[in-house]
Amino acid sequence: MKKILIVDDNAEFRSHLMEVLSDSGYGTGSAASAKEAYEQLRSTPFDIVLLDFMMPKQTGIEALAEMKRLCPKIRVIMITAFASIENAIDAVRKGVSDYISKPFKIDDLLLTIRRVLEEATFEAGMKKLDLDTTLSTLANPIRRKILALLQDREDLHLMEITRELDIEDHTKVVFHLRMLKEAGIITQGKGKTYLLSTEGLRLFECLKTLERYLTA
Repeated sequence: MKKILIVDDNAEFRSHLMEVLSDSGYGTGSAASAKEAYEQLRSTPFDIVLLDFMMPKQTGIEALAEMKRLCPKIRVIMITAFASIENAIDAVRKGVSDYISKPFKIDDLLLTIRRVLEEATFEAGMKKLDLDTTLSTLANPIRRKILALLQDREDLHLMEITRELDIEDHTKVVFHLRMLKEAGIITQGKGKTYLLSTEGLRLFECLKTLERYLTA
């Protein structure tokens, strides 16, 4: 379960958001000030902070650096009633993943949260991959089709893959399978079936996320 910390000095607003996010399947926490938020971040692993731009004593932007120091991987969505291009650019430069303006629709907030979580998953996955090798391996359309087949069917024998690809010369398929195997994207099971490796599964999820962004 992904956890979201709501940081806002308005108690009614925090309570409402906690209820909405809980109903949407997220774990929640709340803080009325930056100081309370720091205490929560020291004791609980949160994935996202919903951070109010205007708070007493410390603004959201002022609190951001300390939050990033405490939790370098935390994602921050700034909530502001005074949105401007200048403020948005400044916030992103300082580490904010996205921002949303008050008043906002709950569906827009949930969409923003999902998008930020997808970005975090994508970035984490890409950091663990050898990009040069991976991109070179996937440049060939046959290898991309093999990847999609194994994702859809989980595991396949050589001749099953050959039939699915409608390629008469199975030695060509063997070549492409070897390339994928050497790149660590696929592996072989005990029955000599081919299946996606852990890295391959991570790569496929990254590619799906990237495709959603490119077609949005």
